[in-house]
Amino acid sequence: MGHFRRRVLLNSMKLFDLVAVMFAFGLAAVVVSEQAAVSLTEFFAMRVKIQNFILFTILLLVWHQIFVLFGMYASRRLAGRWDETKDVLKATTLGTFVILFARALIRIDLVTPEFLVVFFAAAFGITSGGRLLMRSVLRNARLRGRNLRDMLIVGTNPRAVQFACKMRDNQFLGYRVIGFVDQQWAGLGEFSQSGFNLACDFDGLLTYLRSSVVDEVVVALPMRSLHSRASEVAAICEEQGILVRFISNLFDGKISRPQVEVMEGDSLISHHTVRLEGWPVVAKRAVDILVSATMSLLLLPVLVLTAILIKLTSPGPVFFVQKRLGLNKRHFGIYKFRTMVIDAEKRMKEIEHLNEVSGPVFKIKNDPRITPIGKFLRKTSIDELPQLFNVLKGDMSLVGPRPLPLRDYEGFSEDWQRRRFSVRPGVTCLWQIGGRSSISFEQWMELDLQYIDKWSLLLDFKILLKTIPAVLKGSGAA
Repeated sequence: MGHFRRRVLLNSMKLFDLVAVMFAFGLAAVVVSEQAAVSLTEFFAMRVKIQNFILFTILLLVWHQIFVLFGMYASRRLAGRWDETKDVLKATTLGTFVILFARALIRIDLVTPEFLVVFFAAAFGITSGGRLLMRSVLRNARLRGRNLRDMLIVGTNPRAVQFACKMRDNQFLGYRVIGFVDQQWAGLGEFSQSGFNLACDFDGLLTYLRSSVVDEVVVALPMRSLHSRASEVAAICEEQGILVRFISNLFDGKISRPQVEVMEGDSLISHHTVRLEGWPVVAKRAVDILVSATMSLLLLPVLVLTAILIKLTSPGPVFFVQKRLGLNKRHFGIYKFRTMVIDAEKRMKEIEHLNEVSGPVFKIKNDPRITPIGKFLRKTSIDELPQLFNVLKGDMSLVGPRPLPLRDYEGFSEDWQRRRFSVRPGVTCLWQIGGRSSISFEQWMELDLQYIDKWSLLLDFKILLKTIPAVLKGSGAA
């Protein structure tokens, strides 16, 4: 697609978004007016005040800037439909909150809860629908050989060939791999069997770019030659005005996912193994605070009664505070109701031979150190309730791998198990609803990693709901 056509398409998208928000605003206004028993004739006969016109113009400008902020007018050729739809959802949500904020700041009688619901649904539906339609039109055009971009790949290693195969197999993206650039090396023989052609070597790259149609250059060099060769390629392409892309999976991680971030002009490629990022993390923390605060208030009589019973049945403090490992192995004090005698930790070595679970964890079903009331508190998990305060403080989350004592961590023998510390520990997790103390240590660690790899807000809610019957049954509690 030529520069002029791209500009026309981009400006058409901007105009479409503004028309969409105006239509959504008008539709919501009509719905609200009907609920207020105002006829359409009376509604449209209302005079438009100059201040309202100015406010609406500001809304359109803010809406446009929000869409720019979320990159809605950048090239989306390589982005998936769901990724673009999620960005539209985020932009529309933020724009709706701006209207809600304006309603709180300036009295706007028109903006009611019903108005916001209709406005959001219409704005999101029209905007996302328009983009999906545009993607479908562009997809069909590319499959017919139009709107194609010629791509040159620097490097002939297996990763580069694999990337080229993806481009070839996904023709709807509109990329045509015209060749590879590399010097003589032992892997060229294997590369020649891939079916792709070697366009030139590094010394001939500048000449090739001068005489050939190249829309994009993708650098897929191994780490050892990345800095010197890649910087040369980038400099040549910059001089020629050609777009350069770098395959960010530099280290061929098995489970880590690369992410590009920009900090004050410097691009950083981050490799992370945890999906807990972005707005879902904010929502997770908000749920933690809301639920733990509400539960603390509702369960206050239970907390007070438990404290009294502990004081009456055994000497010592009400709470037991123990050092545990949290996010990235940070130390914090976990709060629990005391269920053992006050010198329980000192007596640990005397009864270590009675341990009933595998691995470094220490658990005994009929631990002689447990107080009379302690057995009941453990069976019902009431002893865990003070951890709601850990959640409020931010040391823990409602859902996450259970925090382990320092002693247990010292017994870890496999490094893959330590990945469980890459997220905030929780009050409950898959282990809690999957048998607790009745499952082996290896299974426990595998469940923790399964939670990390498959995390979502929906999974958290499912675990919280399943925790309730698991606690009531007392299954696996020790």
